[in-house]
Amino acid sequence: MLKSHPLLSLANNYVIDSPQPANISYWWNVGSLLGLSLIIQIITGVTLAMHYNSSTTEAFNSVEHIMRDVNNGWLIRYLHSNTASAFFFLVYLHIGKGLYYGSYKAPRTLVWTIGTTIFILMMATAFLGYVLPYGQMSLWGATVITNLMSAIPWIGQDIVEFIWGGFSVSNATLNRFFSLHFVLPFLLAGLVLMHLMTLHASAGSGNPVGTTSNIDKIPFAPYYVFKDLITAYLYMLILSLFVFFTPNLLGDSENYVMANPMQTPPAIVPEWYLLPFYAILRSVPSKLFGVIFMFTAILIILVLAITDFAKLRGTQFKPLNKTTYFLFVSNLLFLMILGARHVESPFIEIGQLGTAVYFLYFMLTSPTGSLVEVSFSQVFVNMKELFVKISNVIKDTLTNLLPKPYTLTNLLPKPHSYISLPIISMPEP
Repeated sequence: MLKSHPLLSLANNYVIDSPQPANISYWWNVGSLLGLSLIIQIITGVTLAMHYNSSTTEAFNSVEHIMRDVNNGWLIRYLHSNTASAFFFLVYLHIGKGLYYGSYKAPRTLVWTIGTTIFILMMATAFLGYVLPYGQMSLWGATVITNLMSAIPWIGQDIVEFIWGGFSVSNATLNRFFSLHFVLPFLLAGLVLMHLMTLHASAGSGNPVGTTSNIDKIPFAPYYVFKDLITAYLYMLILSLFVFFTPNLLGDSENYVMANPMQTPPAIVPEWYLLPFYAILRSVPSKLFGVIFMFTAILIILVLAITDFAKLRGTQFKPLNKTTYFLFVSNLLFLMILGARHVESPFIEIGQLGTAVYFLYFMLTSPTGSLVEVSFSQVFVNMKELFVKISNVIKDTLTNLLPKPYTLTNLLPKPHSYISLPIISMPEP
């Protein structure tokens, strides 16, 4: 039944009988946790949409109605908001694992490209959802981010007013954002299926060693199904701790104040998962170039498939690349901290330094590290070949210099050699 039915056979090939490398670690479980997070977000999001009112006058009150009057509404809303943060945390881990193990290299370049598209779409969906509660941070965050489009020469302001549906963030804006926020997760689910299908069609999952082969593989079920269940249990346990004990830890207190177009908050800060790119945006004095740098910082992860010249996949066996990788991760966390600070000195100058380090990793450090390590490995290969040639020359020279009976070959001990002694016959008594 599983192998004869058209749909069940597809599920069987991808979930049950799918051959996977026997040595993949728990880092590969992050993908299944991302799928679980997407399912949670779609279910809780559809449930919240049944009670949400996308009107500037009623949006904030409808969220309060969900929290206070709807049965278990508080649980559904907190689960939705905290899973969004967990979703991005896992995505950053997934991208970090891909950078470390070289998942962007052929034959998985298309998989990496689709994954980057999913990441961009996730950021757009998260921004739209952040506006929907229509608190102070929602209103002014929407105003600031949509105004970035005005940096586009000649048509920028027209694009902003088209997004708004008027001359400011209004009822039309909220309706549009709600519609898009409802539709985009289903588009994400379709892209995730494409991501998985492309992965299986290319070369399957990678492994910590970085090799691609069809040997030493085991079926996905029951081995990796059980392994995924372990991490899924731990993930739900940690997520439950956030939902039940500290649901507002990653939120902003300003968003519990009803939106007021006449009062600007002291500091307009996006969610934590957007802070590194917000820091890059603020570090560039020009508005236009700030927007260009921000979008380039996201899209630049696509160039690694072109700029990585190493023959060996990943950084696990490359000390130089491994060092630069961890410096890059530290710099990204540093930019995240700077993104939450006020736009003032010395944070502006430090942010500019962090932005330069961020782009240097992709444009200079990673390609140069690959070339240096390839050069070093080639040097060792050449040294080995040179040593073999020198040994052969010395052997031939000694063979030619020594007399014929005493050639180098004859001087070497022969295996199983023995000395034959003359037989002396003894006289009979």
